[in-house]
Amino acid sequence: MDFFDAVVIGSGFGGSVMTSRLAEADLRVCLLERGRAYPPGTFPRGPHATAANFWAPERGLYGMFDVWSFSDLDAVVCSGLGGGSLIYANVLLRKPESWFPQDDSAAGAGEFWPIGYDQLVAHYKRVETALGAQPYPAAHEPYRGTRKTAAMREAARRLGLDWELPPLAVTFGNPGQEPAPGVPITGGENNLHGVPRYTCRLVGECDLGCNFGSKNTLDLTYLSTAVRRGAELRTGCEVKSFEPTDEGFAISYVERPLNGNGEVPDRAERHVVGAHRLILAAGALGTPYLLLRNRSQFPGISPALGTRFSGNGDFLGFVLEAREKRGGVELPRLMDPSFGPVITSAMRMPDRLDGGSGRGFFIEDAGVPDFVNWLVEQNALAAPKHLLRFLLHRGWSHLTRDPRSEVGRQLSGALSKGLLTATSLPLLGMGRDVPDGRMRLRDGHLDLDWDTAASDAYFGRMNRTMREVSSALGGHYASDPLSYLNRLITVHPLGGAPMGRNRQEGVVDSHGQVYGCPGLSIADGSIMPGPAGANPSLTIAALADRAADRVIDDFGRGKRPSEAVNDS
Repeated sequence: MDFFDAVVIGSGFGGSVMTSRLAEADLRVCLLERGRAYPPGTFPRGPHATAANFWAPERGLYGMFDVWSFSDLDAVVCSGLGGGSLIYANVLLRKPESWFPQDDSAAGAGEFWPIGYDQLVAHYKRVETALGAQPYPAAHEPYRGTRKTAAMREAARRLGLDWELPPLAVTFGNPGQEPAPGVPITGGENNLHGVPRYTCRLVGECDLGCNFGSKNTLDLTYLSTAVRRGAELRTGCEVKSFEPTDEGFAISYVERPLNGNGEVPDRAERHVVGAHRLILAAGALGTPYLLLRNRSQFPGISPALGTRFSGNGDFLGFVLEAREKRGGVELPRLMDPSFGPVITSAMRMPDRLDGGSGRGFFIEDAGVPDFVNWLVEQNALAAPKHLLRFLLHRGWSHLTRDPRSEVGRQLSGALSKGLLTATSLPLLGMGRDVPDGRMRLRDGHLDLDWDTAASDAYFGRMNRTMREVSSALGGHYASDPLSYLNRLITVHPLGGAPMGRNRQEGVVDSHGQVYGCPGLSIADGSIMPGPAGANPSLTIAALADRAADRVIDDFGRGKRPSEAVNDS
């Protein structure tokens, strides 16, 4: 079998960073990704292709969106080369400096972080540089006219909350030039796909995959660097099992050679590769699932496996039909959520850790693609009425032989005015919920024991603040309908293999090395012992960058996997 210095499972923010760093250190590294590659221009938009863009291998579906459903929570993650970077909203916020609980009371609540902000600063900077982090250029035209950004700033001012333009992993302009939509990116074709890229076209499609290559996704950045340095990327390869050997590890996987449409042949092939070091980076759901399935091979693994799950406090709300007064007259407040990237700004509610009175959180604006506006405005109830009016007008003109040509006016009347969607704005909330979820296997499937009870005060505060944001913008407020059923959706699952100061407290040490399992590391969101509070992608990548330093150092000292030592 092929043998490598290191095998990385998963190509998200942890796996891509780790793969690139190890390749740059001239180590022979192989990355295994179950999904396929998605070059710019291949992300589905039509109904036919979108219907197949879900991950459900038992139904013959091998698309991007993987939806895990548990008793009280649904989680959406991504399957594809570049992991969650393909469908995230590009935000690279650091975990606030004071949001790293490190006292004994925090340890008792399952939130102790054995690493602080200062230990991550250098790694934050390195990742921000690699991903081209920059704020939304709101001071330039045409970005200055982004109404949702201005609305969020005004709401934050009225509520007395800090507001900012967070760093985004998006290219808005070429170096030394003014930002401009749709301009070819200089050298943009120098990526592993070999396709050209263009600056952000402000169409709000970030969460569906950017067909213009404007997002600085992991495949276009870290993984392209890794390939240039000799890393081997294998897509369509789903890992099933792994076990320690005398030389390191044997990793067994199923290869499905996915074509450009996500289709696979009837036959899947099983392969085995070996490696001195194994790095799990399959995400906060995938990594605990793999470890639980293969637990018998690692009798020394921590009893904390599966604990401290968190949804990063994710919550969805809506400002509906906002109004404002202009010249003493109340008029619709236009917010145009489809203009711009999905997220442009963020406001922050303080935490008790930095002078607040409860658990802190962020609220961010959310954009939607224009086709969503069409779906909402031309819904099944309104469309027949508008269409019937148009047909009656045309029929009457035909019968009366009216010489006046008013088709344009009649067509305009047949269409919705679009004010519902133009004056409404989704709100994305995330913050410090209580990380008390526990994962386990049930009938061979991953199960999650987690409910909102311990975080009720947090979600209540989030809901009230979103209502105040809506009121400040003159709108009606609506929360996620599923919240009324005590059911939530997260796009930021964290925990399950948390870091700790010792084997009893955590599965891994502060460098991601698994206690009791020499040579095995984890580099993804599962190692977080609590929520990031902010969007977690940057912190996951920074932790992986730090973990890579330790792995590279071990190889530099010629240490075999059996000689790897955890933090104490």
